[in-house]
Amino acid sequence: MSLVVDHLGVAVRSLSAARHLYDTLGLPLSAEENVPGEKVRLLMVKVGDLRIELLEATSHDSVIAKFISRRGEGLHHIGLRVPNLAHTVERLKADGVRLVSEEIKTGAGGQQYVFIHPASASGVLLELVGGAG
Repeated sequence: MSLVVDHLGVAVRSLSAARHLYDTLGLPLSAEENVPGEKVRLLMVKVGDLRIELLEATSHDSVIAKFISRRGEGLHHIGLRVPNLAHTVERLKADGVRLVSEEIKTGAGGQQYVFIHPASASGVLLELVGGAG
């Protein structure tokens, strides 16, 4: 199975404040996008073949708001691209890997994803994203 790092998810208090640095560096920025199911607004920063996903909470009870409240702004998760997300998820479940949610969800840009719980990934929140992207 061929995995590549797709993106790094970074929790921020303000997208507009966070985007300023990347704008100054001259990096390409995507349009802002709302993901109501996760209660976040985000934008992607392209850095070579990698993207940095800047995540701002849209509700005080979102995962990102809770993360920032406990730990402050910073690295939230690592996104890995897998060639066949559904197959990978089934293999992980069969192997007893704990997932944050049993269902594959659809997020920004129509991207399908699922999170591996940090308890099964040495304390790191891993997001698996499907397809070629």
